[in-house]
Amino acid sequence: MNNFTFYSPTEFCFGRGREQEAGELCVKYGARRVMIVYGGGSVVRSGLLDRVKASLDAVSIPYIEMGGVRPNPTDPKVYEGLALARSFKPDFMLAVGGGSVIDTAKTIAAGYHYEGDFWDFFIGKAKVGNCLPVGVVLTIPAAGSEGSGNAVITNEKTLQKLGIRQPMLLRPKFSIMNPELTMTLPEWQTASGISDMMAHILERYLSNTPDVQIGDRMAEGILLAIMEEAPKVIANPNDYEARANIMWCGTIAHNDTCSLGRQEDWNSHAMEHEISAEYDVTHGAGLAVIFPAFLLYMSDVHPHKVAQLAMRVLDVQPNLPSDADIHNPSTWPLDEQKRVAKEGALRLKSWFHDVLHMPVTFAQLGVPNPDLELLNQRLHQNKGAVMPGYFPLDAETTMQIYKLAL
Repeated sequence: MNNFTFYSPTEFCFGRGREQEAGELCVKYGARRVMIVYGGGSVVRSGLLDRVKASLDAVSIPYIEMGGVRPNPTDPKVYEGLALARSFKPDFMLAVGGGSVIDTAKTIAAGYHYEGDFWDFFIGKAKVGNCLPVGVVLTIPAAGSEGSGNAVITNEKTLQKLGIRQPMLLRPKFSIMNPELTMTLPEWQTASGISDMMAHILERYLSNTPDVQIGDRMAEGILLAIMEEAPKVIANPNDYEARANIMWCGTIAHNDTCSLGRQEDWNSHAMEHEISAEYDVTHGAGLAVIFPAFLLYMSDVHPHKVAQLAMRVLDVQPNLPSDADIHNPSTWPLDEQKRVAKEGALRLKSWFHDVLHMPVTFAQLGVPNPDLELLNQRLHQNKGAVMPGYFPLDAETTMQIYKLAL
């Protein structure tokens, strides 16, 4: 296990009706002027926004609103938010929505005191410094941004979809999580969120760091829980307990508890970011296309961890001699590692398609003729000639993975 520092100060307020505590929590964390950020009209139509504003009125906190944040959030909304914030001068950001809303609020919080272009943070030209604090009322379990220090934004001019990771600065002060708020989500959005949170776990699980059994077992347990609860949510969107389990899974999938002491991967996310930046597809759906292709490729070139996933989570049984160490796939014959890993990748692909009704090919994603050369070129412009991780990926390798997703 590698050395690590873990800092996760977010206060999670989970359960029915907790959104009514937003004002009190803002006061608790020092807010005197609040900027509310939200997305489309659902928080308005459902009455959630009015309940949040009423909670702020009850504690006499003035606020300003910015709505209209779209999925796959882009830089113009951040610039709009920064201009509004610098006029209103808030001392606290309150995101009411899902990952796109939270990431936009975080980016405004990061850029508020910075004299340059906030995009400097995303291209490595500057480091995030003084930030406004952020609170969250979560409506979509998916991105895990309610418990992470991460944010992802797309630059509309360059079509670069990049992220920042600042756990010491950008983790929310509090996150309100009421599973009832997720019951009206369309099946597509629920399923896309589940795909996203599973990918967050797998990016951490696919690691070459030895002796990380606790992280492995946590990741496997969360994946199993998601795969148990997901069909219940799809069958009955009003199943509170299933919604609650899925909601909490989305948070712990991305709050770094599964990644401590280990090298992570994140190359599948990078590959998907190019797809959603170019074609504006739903991020979780894009991951349901890319991740099985990534695992299929790895089952041939670097199979041991994929084989472990297949055996422990996807119930693929290895054919081994009686004296073999079944718990350590790296000691198995290479051909058996590859067989088990490939079967696991195919089972996950089938699960995404048959249970979540997710697309698992570019054509099913609505992109029947993707420009793979363009996607691959931009990928390596953004991430370098060779992308390190579970397996080093050069342009030839990533092209093969993209082609497997066809």
